[in-house]
Amino acid sequence: MKCPKCTLEVRDDAKFCGSCGFTIVRETPVQATPTQPIQPPQEPRTNAVPNGSFHFDADGRGQGSGYNWRIEHQGAFALAIIDLGPEQAISAEAGAMVSMSANVDLYSEMKGGVFGALKRAVGGESAFVSTFTAKGGPGEVTFAPGAPGDIAGIEMRGQSFAVQSSSYLAGDIGLTVDTKFGGAKSWFGGEGLFVLQVSGTGLLLVSSFGAIHKRFLAPGERYVVDTGHLVAWEAHMQYQLRKASKSGYFRSFLSGEGMVAEFVGPGEILIQTRNLAAFAGLLKPFFPSQGGGGGFSFGS
Repeated sequence: MKCPKCTLEVRDDAKFCGSCGFTIVRETPVQATPTQPIQPPQEPRTNAVPNGSFHFDADGRGQGSGYNWRIEHQGAFALAIIDLGPEQAISAEAGAMVSMSANVDLYSEMKGGVFGALKRAVGGESAFVSTFTAKGGPGEVTFAPGAPGDIAGIEMRGQSFAVQSSSYLAGDIGLTVDTKFGGAKSWFGGEGLFVLQVSGTGLLLVSSFGAIHKRFLAPGERYVVDTGHLVAWEAHMQYQLRKASKSGYFRSFLSGEGMVAEFVGPGEILIQTRNLAAFAGLLKPFFPSQGGGGGFSFGS
């Protein structure tokens, strides 16, 4: 071979040129490796469960038509705070108000006339609906449910939801709140004859006894919920009320369950994690009897 520098002949195994002293560097032969098939790029996995129709604001606050809202102390003792602009208003269930600014005007009326008020009363709600309006400047109104539990702010987008009357707290004045007939079976289910149908665009505040759990149903999927744990569901969803056990009413009674609602997807349901009626039953033995003469007596 020849020296790369002076081009004189050198031995094949020489490490340097004897004439010019150039160090000879030999390239290491590259070993062939079996080729690997090129793998196509994998698409990132997505959650199989859709976002659903109930749009909860992640940070518990938002902005409506002429007002800002936020939910504080979320959990067992949540409080909804509405900051109204001048001459702006918000509607709420009668008795839901906790506090308000001195310039906020409260006006109660029978929405839907006498017949609408009668339907609301039969459905277990107040016959009156309260409207809070900030007069002469901005004002604040706070709302909370009567029982311990959470509050969820749902940003409705031209949608329609069915809401248990005990779960409706407040909403945008642009929403339509109507009382719908729930079928004769709902009477025997202990949920009254009527449920609320809330439609439109704007803020809807619902309350729960315990936390709120969202459950999405795929098309054709069936799911059973105890009627005492229902908060709201999409109005288009089909459901039927039946006994908890398909083996008979006696087995349903032994199980401690009464009537349940069987839903059919697609759609989304809001479920509260506690049952107010069941909780009241637990407390009943601790209350004194109305008949008198029983229990312990202390003092004179």
